[in-house]
Amino acid sequence: MGQLRRQDPSLVRALTPDACPSAGHFVFEAQTGRVVFGPGRRQELGAEVAHLGATKVFLIAGPHERAAADEAARSLGHRVVGRWDEVRQHVPVALVDKALADPACQQADVLVSLGGGSAIGLAKAIAVSKSLPVLAVPTTYSGSEMTPIWGTTSLERKTTGRDVKALPKTVIYDPELTISLPIRLSATTGINALAHCVEALYAPGANPVTSLLALEGAHALFANLPQLQSEPADVGARSGALYGAFLAGSALAGAGTSVHHRICHILGGRYDLSHSELHTALLGRSVALVEQRTPGLLASLAAAMGAPTATSGIDQLVKQLVGPVSLARLGVSRDQVYAVLPDIVASGAAEPWASTHDEVSAFVESLTRD
Repeated sequence: MGQLRRQDPSLVRALTPDACPSAGHFVFEAQTGRVVFGPGRRQELGAEVAHLGATKVFLIAGPHERAAADEAARSLGHRVVGRWDEVRQHVPVALVDKALADPACQQADVLVSLGGGSAIGLAKAIAVSKSLPVLAVPTTYSGSEMTPIWGTTSLERKTTGRDVKALPKTVIYDPELTISLPIRLSATTGINALAHCVEALYAPGANPVTSLLALEGAHALFANLPQLQSEPADVGARSGALYGAFLAGSALAGAGTSVHHRICHILGGRYDLSHSELHTALLGRSVALVEQRTPGLLASLAAAMGAPTATSGIDQLVKQLVGPVSLARLGVSRDQVYAVLPDIVASGAAEPWASTHDEVSAFVESLTRD
């Protein structure tokens, strides 16, 4: 108990040129940013704000993080010029505009975002508009704090982009902040992080460096997430899962997104679905498509998970942590899924594994099975 479960180095050596198509020639662009990691490190928030040269903090944290936000506000003192507690998943454009109009946001010289993907996503969208630095303090395992990817939703359509202004300048990872996270949310946000690891192995920008990060992250998540069911307050397991999420976000930042994330964005934006639940419902099916069309591509991931295939490893983890999950269980009907088929086809979300209308239709059909 309390020990960070680390990866067997031999699993990293399992990465082969076959597992990473860009191993011969690749481009790796390091993402800049400062990471402060460890139990209790949230107490260094004031020092990290000073390290950025900032003096006027706009503190963003949803109602569920009120206690942690109160602690953060006390540590920052007079430097807090305003607090914002209205956050929503998929970051509606109207909410961004409302926050931008707040006088405190107008005078701030740094955004401190404390919470999960919704709070951090709002800070990113504001940062892109105002060119303000972001200091993120994540309380879930989504890993979005390590990427320059940002997104907003308007008229049931989610638009995403990449902008270095959206990448937090500093991230404080304190596993103690995740202890109060409900077990199911711990599991689904952890699987969301695992989705980052998965796609970093085959997304357009995949390369040996991002693949190493992805494999280490996947193993850390597989080694630690199950422990949280039996011992939710195990700080070692919480640290291990948060370490995996950090690596997962770092891998995705360099490699980009592919079929799984793009379809999740289309469905999630249209029907306002829980981001982590949607990832959990679809990840195994997305991976099955990739494994069927490109045998051997995810062999290293399967090895990192100690499973015969990546699909079976993911399905077993989801079954163990969450139980049965599907679009139908999320309240999405088959007709609703097919309603977004034109968007999936037009976006090229499923390419190169499913590129024709019939191939994409067949894949979409697989998503609707319970």
